[in-house]
Amino acid sequence: MGSQESSPLQDAPAEMHHYYSKFMRECPSGLLSLHEFKKLLGLQGLDPEGDLYIKRVFDIFDLNQDGFIDFLEFIAAINLVIRGKIDQKLKWYFKLYDADGNGCIDKKELLSIFRAIQAINGYTNMTAEEFTNMIFQKIDVNNDGELTLEEFINGVERDEDLMELITKSFDLSNVLKVIQNGRRNSV
Repeated sequence: MGSQESSPLQDAPAEMHHYYSKFMRECPSGLLSLHEFKKLLGLQGLDPEGDLYIKRVFDIFDLNQDGFIDFLEFIAAINLVIRGKIDQKLKWYFKLYDADGNGCIDKKELLSIFRAIQAINGYTNMTAEEFTNMIFQKIDVNNDGELTLEEFINGVERDEDLMELITKSFDLSNVLKVIQNGRRNSV
């Protein structure tokens, strides 16, 4: 995978048409609601923490905050997941963890999101508490119990193990596979 100057989606009308057709087939109104988003990903009936995480992901993809993901927001999300540069993804992760939107991540927010992610994809080789403490120990430089965007990005980019752990734990490629290959079989 070489790096390219322009976005491959820009250069590929056929690919754009493919996504548009799929989006309109799954969502004939042209607007994807949270309920339809969960249904598309086969993620109905989650526990409350899992539900909260999916709602956060939905809210971040819903760029204009109108309660729906339209086609342009859908393409922006796909572009981020497939082709986003690491600092774009880290900013996105930061936004996801910063549940109250105050520009900092505290331990409670990180713990809550990590628990939700574990509830969805079952990935765990450490507890949510261990994960949270390890992140703060490694990257909370001023030890104030909060991570700023700058601390988060610099800390993760400096530490390869942490980078790998964060990208694996919060990997959205499953979401992408569903989008590319169609709805999961329900039942």
